[in-house]
Amino acid sequence: MIRLYHCMSARSFRALWALEELMLPFEVVMLPFPPRVHDRTFLDLNPLGTIPLLVHGDTRMTESAAICQYLCSLCKPTPMQVEPGEPDYGDYLNMLHFGEATLTFPQTLVLRYSFFEPEEKRVPSVASDYAKWFLARLRTLEPRLAEGEYLCASRFTAADISVGYALMLAEYLGLAPRFTPSVAAYWQRLQRRDAFIRALKIQDTAASAQGVSLTPAPLSAH
Repeated sequence: MIRLYHCMSARSFRALWALEELMLPFEVVMLPFPPRVHDRTFLDLNPLGTIPLLVHGDTRMTESAAICQYLCSLCKPTPMQVEPGEPDYGDYLNMLHFGEATLTFPQTLVLRYSFFEPEEKRVPSVASDYAKWFLARLRTLEPRLAEGEYLCASRFTAADISVGYALMLAEYLGLAPRFTPSVAAYWQRLQRRDAFIRALKIQDTAASAQGVSLTPAPLSAH
């Protein structure tokens, strides 16, 4: 059985969404955010204290984009993954990691310097600069999404989950009104997917059952 350690709408949502898209059986363990502060026993499982943590037999993974790739490998063949022999294979890998390394990273700095740091250590200019940094890189997707519904291989893949989570985080940060038209339309399409809707319901139900706040992790410092 796959076990996913998850915080409300944190990076681990990528893994939850992928599990639902692939229809794999799993167990979700909800944790308060950040777990390294509010549930110190989690450090016994993941010394980094970060979310996600995916446990599958002897496998333990903590990188959300890599987890999506791993889950797809369990279901081969699956249209969710672009295979090495396909023309878009390199593009797929690039977009899979673009969602985390290029789009999510700057938003973590917006969160840190807008909300998570104590009031006296917050730096609005840094948060503003990294929000602009994120939006500038996001705009590179506009011509790609103006030509197709999804990022690569003319179909929905794990790369869309990776980038889609970055858009989800941007919405929590109030950046969605600044999306370009094709990116905004793409984000609306992703939110209509059955697996996305199920993943949202699963985390809400699990959080309620396990006594964890339903406040999304990106907003938990408000």
